[in-house]
Amino acid sequence: MSKLDRQEVDNALNQTAKELSQRFDFKGTGSSIAWSGEQGVEIKANSEGRAKAALEVFKEKLIKRNVSLKAIDPADEPRVSGKEYRLPIALKEGISTEDAKKISKIVRDAYPKGVKAQVQGDELRVSSKKKDELQAIIAMLKEKDLDIALQFVNFR
Repeated sequence: MSKLDRQEVDNALNQTAKELSQRFDFKGTGSSIAWSGEQGVEIKANSEGRAKAALEVFKEKLIKRNVSLKAIDPADEPRVSGKEYRLPIALKEGISTEDAKKISKIVRDAYPKGVKAQVQGDELRVSSKKKDELQAIIAMLKEKDLDIALQFVNFR
């Protein structure tokens, strides 16, 4: 599954906001970070460089809180809004249908017999009679460089 721990993201956001208000290179620049709706975060700054630097600070805080950087999708360039630059960051949650199909194909190709992969909403359920196969599948998927943050949950 691909779930985002909102509390950890909120903690990272608050730590970033505190650092932006206290760090000497951000003082007086009007740099800020805040939630923008339910599915995103927005960084505001008075220059493009400051906005990108604030994004790097936010990424550092997410890494310290064990939130995968694959779960965020920042815009390529900050957009200008009046005198300030805004950098929207979308939060990705759930496995899309295309990604689920791609992962299930990888699993079926590696283990054609005895392993079933089925899409359940925004999750992918892989089942097998052997624990060793499931552990090997988890190791294989962790090794692959997929563009989504995966978590593995056992429902037994």
